[in-house]
Amino acid sequence: MIDYVWLIPVFPLVGFLINGLLGQKLSKNTVGAIGSGAVGLSFLLTVGIFLEYLKLPPQARPVEKVVYTWIASGAFQAPVAFLVDPLSLIMLLVVSGVSTLIHIYSVGYMHDDPGFYRYFSYLNLFVFAMLTLVGANNFLLMFVGWEGVGLCSYLLIGFWYEKQSASDAGKKAFVVNRIGDFGFLLGMFLIFWTFGSLNFREVFALAGNFPVGDLTITAITLCLFLGATGKSAQLPLYTWLPDAMEGPTPVSALIHAATMVTAGVYMVARCSALYVLAPISLTTVAIVGAGTAIFAATIGLAQFDIKRVLAYSTVSQLGYMFLACGVGAFISGIFHLMTHAFFKALLFLDSGSVIHGMHGEQDMRKMGGLKKKMPITYKTYILATLAIAGIFPFAGFFSKDEILFFSLVDGHLVYWGIATAAAFITAFYMFRSVFMTFHGEARWDPHVHPHESPPLMTVPLIILAVLSVVGGFVGFPIIEGLHVFRDFLAPSITPLKAAEHHSVTFEVAMMIFSMGVAGVGIYTAYKMYMVKPELPDKVVAKFPTVYDYVYNKYYVDELYDATVVEPIKDGSNFLWTGVDDQVVDGAVNGSAGFVAWLSAHLRKLETGFLSNYALAILLGVTVIVGYLLGYVG
Repeated sequence: MIDYVWLIPVFPLVGFLINGLLGQKLSKNTVGAIGSGAVGLSFLLTVGIFLEYLKLPPQARPVEKVVYTWIASGAFQAPVAFLVDPLSLIMLLVVSGVSTLIHIYSVGYMHDDPGFYRYFSYLNLFVFAMLTLVGANNFLLMFVGWEGVGLCSYLLIGFWYEKQSASDAGKKAFVVNRIGDFGFLLGMFLIFWTFGSLNFREVFALAGNFPVGDLTITAITLCLFLGATGKSAQLPLYTWLPDAMEGPTPVSALIHAATMVTAGVYMVARCSALYVLAPISLTTVAIVGAGTAIFAATIGLAQFDIKRVLAYSTVSQLGYMFLACGVGAFISGIFHLMTHAFFKALLFLDSGSVIHGMHGEQDMRKMGGLKKKMPITYKTYILATLAIAGIFPFAGFFSKDEILFFSLVDGHLVYWGIATAAAFITAFYMFRSVFMTFHGEARWDPHVHPHESPPLMTVPLIILAVLSVVGGFVGFPIIEGLHVFRDFLAPSITPLKAAEHHSVTFEVAMMIFSMGVAGVGIYTAYKMYMVKPELPDKVVAKFPTVYDYVYNKYYVDELYDATVVEPIKDGSNFLWTGVDDQVVDGAVNGSAGFVAWLSAHLRKLETGFLSNYALAILLGVTVIVGYLLGYVG
């Protein structure tokens, strides 16, 4: 079955072609079945390959499947080929599994949308690109998937293109990602120039010949990380992700949970063999990750749009993953990537269920009291919130606790302090969203009649809720042999240093402390939004300037507009009106004007009278004869 790994991305591609070309002629049920079925087949095939891979002897792992030679020019070889190893299998399972649930949910959520077939064709194309990205065995094919998800994010974020805000958000995502992709390209060029290959296994094997701290390896890893900051929305290229909320809510779940934004984390983990040789790059990854985690978390404190709260939460959680990679805990970063896919996809789909039941309302200040109106949505939202807050035994507890642990023992006290503060803030603003949305008095408009979503939407919520509860047990700490996730993934990761064993007492104390921090955050939110709901206004009144900065997202977008966007626009206008219009067009139009002037005067010689022409000939003959006589004389 492993020989058919290439079919995993092909199934969604076929779904894209059928719905894209024939979707207008098909019923919505057929379109939804084709779109969901295509991704579902990818998931089933991935499960089959995973089970077969487990039976392979260690010497037969990993497996590379070459489909065909794509580019062969001299020393440059770039096949379309797939790598089956623990890291790619985990990513393929997460991407195809969560995407299948989002497709099924979308059938109900988007049922009344006139662009239904177009939506599913884009969604299938997106999944095809992401599966290609994580399954590729070389940097070039990975880059094809990398660019593919960038293109599809533009199409899906701007899906409702008749809205100016959606159109602008799609363009913003596309442009900001191109900045990061420039770094990825530079890194890829440097890799081929240095190693003579773009194949992962060949490059990583040759990397062992370089000393730690090698400048070329450092340059490669920094360039690759620039690409990761764009795709995974890290400082300073994070601004596109919150605006991506303009797309349909299932798109937000797909982009923010298991697919596009995790590509950067996957790429850094995949290149662990390079990063362990570049301490400067690892430090950069850790600093950017920690900074993003706390920065985005603080912005989430003051947002009222339920989807934007989750968007900044995603940026913050991605920062956690990069922090883990930066301190050398690559496996913990991927572990959090997996658990985050479960509970963040659930949170977004729950928010979509709320928006669906509230007839499009997204402002939490106009909600409240939805607990009884949407019982399934409420219960699953609570489970996902407990998971992201890091409460035992939910999935997020295990992965987040690991990151906090390794940020202290393998990183620096500052990293741990920042990550702990971000954990407190995360628990606070997530339960703030719970209390504002589902508890308290009803604040919705009279014309709104909240209701629970249909089974087509609630069944995926329940499945993701189960995964959010039990998904972390594959990485059970402390007891040797129960961290199945780490044992399985280890062959794909190059460790920064040999594993150290710490006392059980210390590890348990860290767990209790991290969960205690989350508990304090939850209690603070309960106190402010349930017991004394007047407290938030008092805090705002006491610190108006701080609140203004946080509410307006520190004016980063305005800063970028003033320092980057507007100068580029002004420069473009100058080149257009000053250089193109005046110089380039002036030269072309001037030469055309001169020819027109000259021809206008020469045209006067063409009178059409025979006597004039005879006179001209006679004068010409006279001049020529006179010249010749004078020359001979």
